[in-house]
Amino acid sequence: MKKITLILILLLLNSSLSAYAAVEKEDRLWQDESVYSIMIDRFNNGDQNNDMDVNAKDPLAYNGGDIQGIIDKLDYIHDMGFTAIRLTPIFDNDKNGYHGFWVKDFYKVDEHFGTLKSFQTLVKEAHKRKMKVVIDFVTNNVAADHPWLSDSSKKDWFHQKQELTSGNANQKDIEEGWIDGLPDLNQDNPEVKKYLIDAATWWINKTNIDGLSLPGVNYVPISFWTNFSTEVKKEKKDFFLLGVSSNNASLDIQEYKAAGIDSVVNYQYSEKLRKTFAGTDQSFTTLYSDADTIQNSFLRANFMDNEYASRFTSDIVAKKQFPGSRWKTALLYLYTTPGIPVIYYGTEIALNGEGIPDNRGQMSFRAEKELIDYITKVGELRNQLPSLTRGTMEMLYDQKGMVVYKRVYKGETSIIAINNSSKSQSVTLTNDQIKGGKELRGLLGGDKVKSDDNKYMIILDRDNSEVYVAAEKSGINFPLIAGLVVVYLLFFLFLIKLRKNKR
Repeated sequence: MKKITLILILLLLNSSLSAYAAVEKEDRLWQDESVYSIMIDRFNNGDQNNDMDVNAKDPLAYNGGDIQGIIDKLDYIHDMGFTAIRLTPIFDNDKNGYHGFWVKDFYKVDEHFGTLKSFQTLVKEAHKRKMKVVIDFVTNNVAADHPWLSDSSKKDWFHQKQELTSGNANQKDIEEGWIDGLPDLNQDNPEVKKYLIDAATWWINKTNIDGLSLPGVNYVPISFWTNFSTEVKKEKKDFFLLGVSSNNASLDIQEYKAAGIDSVVNYQYSEKLRKTFAGTDQSFTTLYSDADTIQNSFLRANFMDNEYASRFTSDIVAKKQFPGSRWKTALLYLYTTPGIPVIYYGTEIALNGEGIPDNRGQMSFRAEKELIDYITKVGELRNQLPSLTRGTMEMLYDQKGMVVYKRVYKGETSIIAINNSSKSQSVTLTNDQIKGGKELRGLLGGDKVKSDDNKYMIILDRDNSEVYVAAEKSGINFPLIAGLVVVYLLFFLFLIKLRKNKR
């Protein structure tokens, strides 16, 4: 009797699941991921034994963050709904190379961060949580005092010293110029090419990472990326390559895709996002006006800020806006439009900071939880609704800071409404935009909009958003009522039988 009752209860619960769970995702694609981007040294100090030369008060020195600190916070990251982490370079660096970009040894973990073993543990622990791991792999330059510079046999490993300035416009200067005095590697040299490819494949096989982020991708010849991507992708199925360009670069995205780079960080799009969401009453038109935007954006890395740019919070403060509201609106847009959201550590506490190094401030885990809870909620929706990561996108309304768009995938229809304005607004959707006779069920705030004469009126307060799914109109749920009656009846009979047995 107990078993029968338990089975019926489980069946009852299963039958009452929300309609939006009807469409299940197949095997995860990279466009389904949401990435938490971490500057290792500034995130969390988990092992004080490697705190050599650490000065937490100096923003240009090592502050103590390490690999163990990330391991300790994997559940924190996972619970917010993130499915992947991206780390700044972990390789052995020059003095004060807290950021990881002054590489001295491509085969060694920086002693301030931990060991190869601790990094292998990090990857294993992430994979246990079904999270992927991507690390930065520097290919453009090495540390200013790298031993190769004094090795006469490696003279041809570098381009002739010539500082790259903003006046250097042609691609040859960009690829061969020295940036910030760092020796520029000559990737056309077969030995250099082989070394970099061998090092990358070594890390894949040694640690089982899932992807590489490639800083300064536009500083390196496309021909190198063609060879590089071909070789590294032989090592692991679905291995991911993310190109990170300089923040003033205008790239031919298709050219990099043809070379095997799966996704490229687009600073121009990020700037549009920041201008749209830092204040209110802004049109969204610039975010989708490019006809190519939607068609080729499923793998685009969408971000508000990163370790090279000032924090988005600083834009919000400059406009005398409340960071929590502006961040919520921006994040919802990032999570519900085509592309891979890449969220810089500290976003969940609206960490502030202007240019480098202020934008690389230390993470705090004692902040208000309101924004963390919001990210967790929208992250859950993104992970549950395939339409938000794989669906077509159609803009239905865009006026005076209010936008409504539709995502459709295999019969699942999501309607996203965002009021990024200073007053309440209403939008009426017609039968031409969404089939009448249904109801829109809000999954963020619980709003419910029923079809009236084959039309839907969505009303949102200022600074408010909602994610709806189109479902059949709800009425009296007779199967649910019948199920409850059966369960209670069986439970009552069970109690009667139990009393008889005691006698």
